[in-house]
Amino acid sequence: MRELNRVLSERLSVLEARLRQTPRNSHKPPSSEGYEKPAPRSRRERTERESGGQPGHEGRTLRQVKDPDEVLVHQPVACAGCGRSLADAPVVSTEARQVFDLPVIVLRVAEHRLEHRRCGCGQVTMAPVPDGVGAPTQYGPGVRALASYLLAAQHLPLARTAELLTELVGAPISQGSLAGWYLDAAAGLEPFLDTVIAGLRAAPVLGADETGIRLDGALAWVHAARTDELTLYTVSARRGVEAMREAGVLPALSADTVLVHDFWAPYWTFHVAHAVCGAHLGRELAAAGEVDGQADWADGLDRLLAEINRTTIAARRLGADGLAEPLLGTYRRRYDELITAGWAANPEHHRGARGRTRRPKHVNLLDRLDTHRDEVLRYAHNLNVPFTNNGSEQDVRPVKIRMKIAGCLRTMSGAEAFCRHRSYLSTARKQGQSTFAALRMLHQNSPWIPAVPATPG
Repeated sequence: MRELNRVLSERLSVLEARLRQTPRNSHKPPSSEGYEKPAPRSRRERTERESGGQPGHEGRTLRQVKDPDEVLVHQPVACAGCGRSLADAPVVSTEARQVFDLPVIVLRVAEHRLEHRRCGCGQVTMAPVPDGVGAPTQYGPGVRALASYLLAAQHLPLARTAELLTELVGAPISQGSLAGWYLDAAAGLEPFLDTVIAGLRAAPVLGADETGIRLDGALAWVHAARTDELTLYTVSARRGVEAMREAGVLPALSADTVLVHDFWAPYWTFHVAHAVCGAHLGRELAAAGEVDGQADWADGLDRLLAEINRTTIAARRLGADGLAEPLLGTYRRRYDELITAGWAANPEHHRGARGRTRRPKHVNLLDRLDTHRDEVLRYAHNLNVPFTNNGSEQDVRPVKIRMKIAGCLRTMSGAEAFCRHRSYLSTARKQGQSTFAALRMLHQNSPWIPAVPATPG
């Protein structure tokens, strides 16, 4: 009975801890809380800055243009005072008011007449066929680019895309044609993908993340490798190391490359300099602080990591290459003291010891923070390394949006096409390009090729 009571007590503790999990103290998504979720509470500390746009922010206020497309002059007919006609009255001033609106959207049809001319020798020769003109009637790159934009960028289903093009553009396109354009465009992205993969392999710092999708009724995984300038999505039926190797980026990284990730075990198999996401650690430390007797070290470490992050942000603004060694030494000493306090709060568990007994989550977290000190504090030693892997999480968010809208992807070829399109659109946005203009270039068989930042040194 004592043994059964112990087992049941441990099981109850695990279940209660699972019930206490929220997006603020675990990796659960915000949508998992439903409609009863509490008011949002940011982990950011208050500053002296006012809310809203900051100094230097350009803003998006609608402003008048110097050269309007059309000028309509409105003249007063009669005097508002005496009622006389103002037909011959002088103009003393004008007031301009501009209305920004869409013109009527209609398809523009260009007819290509290919002349056949007969030579004196009797031979008839036809004029060369222009590029992209392969049939008696066809839709041009603008329509095909708009269809791809609606499917890949706005995540519209095929039926709704066809309906929108019919209603707004007057182009009654079948769903089969839309799917064919989409797949053909994805197949034409090979030069773009080669450039992105080469750029990611040469990057000094990059982030990685993965997320699950429903594919043909089963679970599959989309992997993202990214920098602030480049994004690559790949899809696989597997989640771990094999899928990462198939993507072709992480295995090719040099030992000096810093890989930012969320502490997931497969990332540690690659021979690189690792950096751990501070946002993930912050949520885990928040959960550890809710356990009886663990608040001192857990909350203390959470505050320390946030303080170091603020220091690194200030150092970057000043143009510094790194933090002074005495300051780094102070931070390391405070980190060591908090880790020591954490083990003292858990006397039944020994540092580095792993037996058959299941250890609580907060002890496993403490052990990881103790074992991987260099990786946790990488951002303090290298100011090019971000404190969090939020950039990777933001890059995989469109995948979750697609799943919420469509529910699943039906085929692996469709999933691969989706990942190629998203890689193209994400990279174009990061480099300040118009995604629609980039798609138009793609449908003209001349895909936009990104600029790859030069590697330092």
